Amino acid sequence: MRLRRPRTSTEPVHPVDAVPPPGRLAVYGVQHVLAFYAGAVIVPILLANAIGLDERQLIHLINADLFTCGIASIIQSVGLGRRIGVRLPLLQGVTFTAVSPMIAIGLAAGGGTEGLTTIYGAVIVAGLVTFFAAPYVARLLRFFPPVVTGTVITVIGLALLPVAATDAVGGANAPDPGNPLYLGLALGTLAVIVLIQRVFRGFMATVAVLAGLVVGTLASVPFGMVDLSGVDESAWVGVTTPFHFGWPQFSLAAILSMIVVMMITAVETTGDVFATGEIVGKRVGRDDVARALRADGAATTLGGVLNSFPYTCFAENVGLVRLTRVSSRWVVAAAGVFMILIGLVPKAGALVAAVPHPVLGGAALAMFATVAVVGIQTLSKVDFTDHRNVVVVGSGLGVALFVTVQPDIAQALPGWAQIILGSGITAGSVVAIGLNLLFFHTGRRRSDEPVLTPVPAGRVPGLDRAEFTDLFGRLFEGPTAIPDRVHARGSFADAAAVRAALQDELFAAPVGEQRELMAHYPDLGGLVTVPEPATAPTGSVTPGDGDGHGALGDRAVCRDRAGLALLGGDDRTELAELASAYRERLGFPLIVCLRDAGGRSALLTTVRRRLTNPPAQEHAAALVEIAKVAGHRFDDLVG
Repeated sequence: MRLRRPRTSTEPVHPVDAVPPPGRLAVYGVQHVLAFYAGAVIVPILLANAIGLDERQLIHLINADLFTCGIASIIQSVGLGRRIGVRLPLLQGVTFTAVSPMIAIGLAAGGGTEGLTTIYGAVIVAGLVTFFAAPYVARLLRFFPPVVTGTVITVIGLALLPVAATDAVGGANAPDPGNPLYLGLALGTLAVIVLIQRVFRGFMATVAVLAGLVVGTLASVPFGMVDLSGVDESAWVGVTTPFHFGWPQFSLAAILSMIVVMMITAVETTGDVFATGEIVGKRVGRDDVARALRADGAATTLGGVLNSFPYTCFAENVGLVRLTRVSSRWVVAAAGVFMILIGLVPKAGALVAAVPHPVLGGAALAMFATVAVVGIQTLSKVDFTDHRNVVVVGSGLGVALFVTVQPDIAQALPGWAQIILGSGITAGSVVAIGLNLLFFHTGRRRSDEPVLTPVPAGRVPGLDRAEFTDLFGRLFEGPTAIPDRVHARGSFADAAAVRAALQDELFAAPVGEQRELMAHYPDLGGLVTVPEPATAPTGSVTPGDGDGHGALGDRAVCRDRAGLALLGGDDRTELAELASAYRERLGFPLIVCLRDAGGRSALLTTVRRRLTNPPAQEHAAALVEIAKVAGHRFDDLVG
């Protein structure tokens, strides 16, 4: 694809900042709108059905949502001033995380527009808190490791499934929930979504939910379940006005609940920002995260004013950027313009509002179950051999499902606590966050767990020789002169230059020194135990044995093994045999960076293949794996 570049500048334009020709800009923008549309409109529909809003109010919510989504996407992709917006191709949408808490807030306030104004009061304040706390939130993300985020994302998906199930049987007020027609439409819609994702690849797979909604709605027409009277009664043009449903009402409990939601979405936004930066080849730092979170906060506050809800980056569109390889942020800005235009057409909102409950429920089942799977995937990075992680995940999921299955239990709590703990999502999230703080960030540390305080990146170039070698000696297993030689080179511009120099020195070291360094590494990162041959160098160390160079101690080793800690006995036996054969054939350990090894199947496949490679190739492969491990540890050591 040819991209336009400013004629007034001789400097190359990064693909993120390049503007495609108008025709392609429009086409790519429409692609993003289609991929995003189903996920965007489903939140106001679910909320309206749950708190008892009528069709006219629902139509206004849908139009307000789309209108504000467009503005939010432009703020995030184009930027507003120097400190708002990450200026990456990130499209903003209403977060699913907020659905269950908003329903709890709305029902606690009496439902209808009364509940809606209380929701908007909480949304406005939570958005302002996120906006002003963005730089500090970016620093607090260390309190949200995979054990917390994985639990929370899983809880979100599981807690929303009952909402989808209610719609699948005709809605909360359905006269005949057992009607086979409802079940047929819901499962039929789900089947269409699954079939499209199975048969098609690329862009069609990203719009499977939208296609399922369309097919399901068309299938409902012969049964008289599609009421288009709202489309006839709606105007062609309409503008959402601030505080359309009344002045916002402020409840402390509702505000605290929504702030918890925004903290969770901050983690989601951070992940999307880093993922997008990697896809488009643009480096992302803490300041970029802070700008993205400010945009989230500004958009959320604007949403509360313009009758919409909390905003975050939409993961579906991050996947579309990867799929299409179109990196321009102006494509997302174009999508934002299209959404604003759609939001100005009430007839479009009325058409969406006409989707029958069972069809909506079938699509929601697919979407929310997928959210739960993403959470389970995140939990695969957790080291479950540490029983503390088992307690955090088990307790968070248990409390969340307890409140979800028995929502009336919240009535046993004081009024202020009912709003916060009346939602399975907020209850489970509070438990997971609290237990993580209790087990990993408070009280006395276990005697075998070292204290690790990351060194600020700005300090790295100015470290003296002793500090430099002590710090970066931890990147490697066993003693090595690599950090000392790198420091002797002279000054460095920044921490990134130090990182590059350390890796360059690793690959440039004499072969004998490289082999000696390899001998200190455990087979497969210590995942299995392999007897060392009698010719192994003396003084070999294992990670975290206290020699000062054992990586970062047991905590880092557990992190390296996360996701593979629950390998079955047969798998471990096979890996041990393969590693032993590898060491016997090549004379050095089978070195693998477990953080990048993938799951069980990928690891076994890699190990079997490496056993057949020539010695020279495996020498180089071992160095690459050492470099990967060192790179991860560098990230752990340097803040």
